[in-house]
Amino acid sequence: MGYQQQQQSKPQKSATSELKINREIQAKQVRLVGDNIENTNRIVSFFEALKMADVMGLDLVEISPTADPPVCKIVDYQKYLYQQKKKQKEIKAKSVKVVVKEIRFGPQTDDHDYNFKLKHAINFLNEGAKVKAFVFFRGRSIIYKEQGEILLLRFAQNLEEYAKVDQLPKLEGKRMIMFLSPKPKKK
Repeated sequence: MGYQQQQQSKPQKSATSELKINREIQAKQVRLVGDNIENTNRIVSFFEALKMADVMGLDLVEISPTADPPVCKIVDYQKYLYQQKKKQKEIKAKSVKVVVKEIRFGPQTDDHDYNFKLKHAINFLNEGAKVKAFVFFRGRSIIYKEQGEILLLRFAQNLEEYAKVDQLPKLEGKRMIMFLSPKPKKK
Protein backbone atom coordinates (compact mmCIF):
# COMPACT_ATOMS: atom_id res chain seq x y z
CA MET A 1 0.00 0.00 0.00
CA GLY A 2 2.84 2.39 0.86
CA TYR A 3 4.34 1.90 -2.62
CA GLN A 4 1.07 2.83 -4.33
CA GLN A 5 0.73 5.99 -2.26
CA GLN A 6 4.24 7.04 -3.22
CA GLN A 7 3.49 6.33 -6.84
CA GLN A 8 0.35 8.49 -6.84
CA SER A 9 1.85 11.45 -4.99
CA LYS A 10 4.56 12.09 -7.64
CA PRO A 11 3.74 14.93 -10.04
CA GLN A 12 3.23 13.84 -13.61
CA LYS A 13 6.00 14.75 -16.05
CA SER A 14 5.41 15.71 -19.64
CA ALA A 15 6.12 13.24 -22.44
CA THR A 16 9.25 15.11 -23.51
CA SER A 17 11.55 16.28 -20.76
CA GLU A 18 12.62 19.49 -22.49
CA LEU A 19 9.11 20.95 -22.83
CA LYS A 20 7.27 22.10 -19.73
CA ILE A 21 3.50 22.36 -19.72
CA ASN A 22 0.96 24.06 -17.48
CA ARG A 23 2.03 23.94 -13.80
CA GLU A 24 5.55 22.66 -14.59
CA ILE A 25 6.47 26.16 -15.78
CA GLN A 26 8.38 28.05 -13.05
CA ALA A 27 8.38 31.63 -14.42
CA LYS A 28 6.34 34.46 -12.87
CA GLN A 29 5.80 36.15 -16.23
CA VAL A 30 5.65 34.66 -19.71
CA ARG A 31 5.55 35.97 -23.28
CA LEU A 32 2.48 34.59 -25.07
CA VAL A 33 2.64 33.84 -28.79
CA GLY A 34 0.36 31.91 -31.09
CA ASP A 35 -2.55 32.02 -33.48
CA ASN A 36 -5.33 31.86 -30.89
CA ILE A 37 -4.27 34.98 -28.93
CA GLU A 38 -5.58 38.43 -29.93
CA ASN A 39 -2.39 40.36 -29.01
CA THR A 40 0.44 38.07 -29.97
CA ASN A 41 3.84 38.55 -28.42
CA ARG A 42 2.61 40.12 -25.17
CA ILE A 43 3.93 39.63 -21.66
CA VAL A 44 1.44 38.41 -19.02
CA SER A 45 1.67 36.82 -15.59
CA PHE A 46 1.98 33.04 -15.47
CA PHE A 47 -1.36 32.65 -13.70
CA GLU A 48 -3.17 34.83 -16.25
CA ALA A 49 -1.69 32.76 -19.09
CA LEU A 50 -2.67 29.53 -17.36
CA LYS A 51 -6.22 30.86 -16.84
CA MET A 52 -6.44 31.78 -20.55
CA ALA A 53 -5.34 28.26 -21.49
CA ASP A 54 -7.93 26.71 -19.14
CA VAL A 55 -10.72 28.87 -20.59
CA MET A 56 -9.78 27.74 -24.12
CA GLY A 57 -9.50 24.12 -22.98
CA LEU A 58 -5.87 23.96 -24.13
CA ASP A 59 -2.42 23.65 -22.56
CA LEU A 60 0.20 26.30 -21.82
CA VAL A 61 3.46 25.03 -23.38
CA GLU A 62 6.86 26.61 -22.73
CA ILE A 63 8.52 26.61 -26.16
CA SER A 64 11.56 28.77 -25.37
CA PRO A 65 12.64 28.46 -21.72
CA THR A 66 15.92 30.38 -22.16
CA ALA A 67 14.27 33.62 -23.30
CA ASP A 68 13.61 36.42 -20.80
CA PRO A 69 10.68 36.08 -20.04
CA PRO A 70 10.15 32.49 -21.28
CA VAL A 71 8.05 32.17 -24.44
CA CYS A 72 4.86 30.14 -24.08
CA LYS A 73 2.18 29.07 -26.51
CA ILE A 74 -1.44 28.06 -25.84
CA VAL A 75 -1.99 24.88 -27.84
CA ASP A 76 -3.33 21.34 -27.62
CA TYR A 77 -0.18 19.65 -26.26
CA GLN A 78 -0.70 16.26 -27.93
CA LYS A 79 -1.34 17.93 -31.30
CA TYR A 80 1.77 20.09 -30.80
CA LEU A 81 3.92 17.00 -30.11
CA TYR A 82 2.47 15.28 -33.17
CA GLN A 83 3.32 18.28 -35.38
CA GLN A 84 6.87 18.43 -33.99
CA LYS A 85 7.41 14.73 -34.72
CA LYS A 86 5.99 15.19 -38.21
CA LYS A 87 8.42 18.08 -38.89
CA GLN A 88 11.37 15.99 -37.68
CA LYS A 89 10.28 13.12 -39.92
CA GLU A 90 10.09 15.44 -42.95
CA ILE A 91 13.55 16.84 -42.24
CA LYS A 92 14.95 13.33 -41.93
CA ALA A 93 13.28 12.24 -45.17
CA LYS A 94 14.73 15.21 -47.06
CA SER A 95 18.27 14.59 -45.84
CA VAL A 96 20.45 12.83 -48.41
CA LYS A 97 22.07 9.58 -47.39
CA VAL A 98 25.35 9.06 -49.21
CA VAL A 99 26.17 5.44 -49.91
CA VAL A 100 29.71 4.53 -50.95
CA LYS A 101 30.19 1.20 -52.73
CA GLU A 102 33.67 -0.25 -53.07
CA ILE A 103 35.06 -2.01 -56.13
CA ARG A 104 38.39 -3.76 -55.71
CA PHE A 105 40.84 -4.58 -58.46
CA GLY A 106 44.21 -6.28 -58.55
CA PRO A 107 47.00 -4.68 -60.59
CA GLN A 108 46.66 -7.39 -63.27
CA THR A 109 42.88 -7.77 -63.46
CA ASP A 110 41.82 -9.51 -66.67
CA ASP A 111 39.17 -8.19 -69.09
CA HIS A 112 36.34 -10.48 -67.95
CA ASP A 113 36.68 -9.43 -64.28
CA TYR A 114 37.10 -5.80 -65.33
CA ASN A 115 33.86 -5.85 -67.38
CA PHE A 116 32.00 -7.63 -64.58
CA LYS A 117 33.05 -4.94 -62.08
CA LEU A 118 32.28 -2.20 -64.60
CA LYS A 119 28.66 -3.42 -64.85
CA HIS A 120 28.38 -3.42 -61.06
CA ALA A 121 29.75 0.13 -60.92
CA ILE A 122 27.18 1.28 -63.51
CA ASN A 123 24.39 -0.27 -61.40
CA PHE A 124 25.70 1.41 -58.23
CA LEU A 125 25.91 4.81 -59.96
CA ASN A 126 22.39 4.45 -61.41
CA GLU A 127 21.12 3.79 -57.85
CA GLY A 128 22.74 7.07 -56.77
CA ALA A 129 25.63 5.59 -54.78
CA LYS A 130 29.21 6.86 -54.93
CA VAL A 131 31.87 4.42 -56.04
CA LYS A 132 35.26 3.95 -54.43
CA ALA A 133 37.41 2.02 -56.91
CA PHE A 134 40.78 0.84 -55.71
CA VAL A 135 43.65 -1.35 -56.78
CA PHE A 136 45.14 -3.39 -53.94
CA PHE A 137 48.81 -4.20 -54.25
CA ARG A 138 49.78 -7.38 -52.43
CA GLY A 139 53.41 -8.17 -51.64
CA ARG A 140 55.76 -7.25 -54.46
CA SER A 141 52.94 -6.29 -56.84
CA ILE A 142 53.57 -2.65 -55.79
CA ILE A 143 56.06 -2.54 -58.69
CA TYR A 144 53.00 -2.54 -61.01
CA LYS A 145 51.59 0.73 -59.65
CA GLU A 146 51.62 2.26 -63.18
CA GLN A 147 49.37 -0.59 -64.35
CA GLY A 148 47.04 0.10 -61.42
CA GLU A 149 46.81 3.77 -62.32
CA ILE A 150 46.16 2.95 -65.99
CA LEU A 151 43.45 0.49 -64.91
CA LEU A 152 41.68 3.10 -62.74
CA LEU A 153 41.89 5.80 -65.42
CA ARG A 154 40.44 3.36 -67.99
CA PHE A 155 37.68 2.56 -65.47
CA ALA A 156 36.89 6.29 -65.09
CA GLN A 157 36.88 6.75 -68.86
CA ASN A 158 34.43 3.85 -69.35
CA LEU A 159 32.13 5.35 -66.70
CA GLU A 160 32.32 8.87 -68.15
CA GLU A 161 28.63 9.04 -69.14
CA TYR A 162 27.48 7.75 -65.72
CA ALA A 163 29.88 9.42 -63.29
CA LYS A 164 32.29 12.24 -62.66
CA VAL A 165 35.64 11.74 -60.98
CA ASP A 166 35.81 13.24 -57.48
CA GLN A 167 39.39 12.18 -56.81
CA LEU A 168 41.94 11.00 -59.34
CA PRO A 169 43.92 7.82 -58.57
CA LYS A 170 46.07 8.36 -55.51
CA LEU A 171 48.41 5.87 -53.86
CA GLU A 172 47.78 5.41 -50.13
CA GLY A 173 49.93 2.67 -48.65
CA LYS A 174 49.24 -0.51 -50.60
CA ARG A 175 46.07 0.87 -52.23
CA MET A 176 45.54 3.18 -55.17
CA ILE A 177 42.16 4.82 -54.64
CA MET A 178 39.80 6.78 -56.91
CA PHE A 179 36.36 8.20 -56.06
CA LEU A 180 33.48 8.57 -58.53
CA SER A 181 30.08 10.14 -57.94
CA PRO A 182 26.96 9.81 -60.11
CA LYS A 183 26.17 12.51 -62.62
CA PRO A 184 22.84 14.28 -62.06
CA LYS A 185 20.07 12.66 -64.08
CA LYS A 186 18.76 14.69 -67.00
CA LYS A 187 15.00 15.07 -67.27
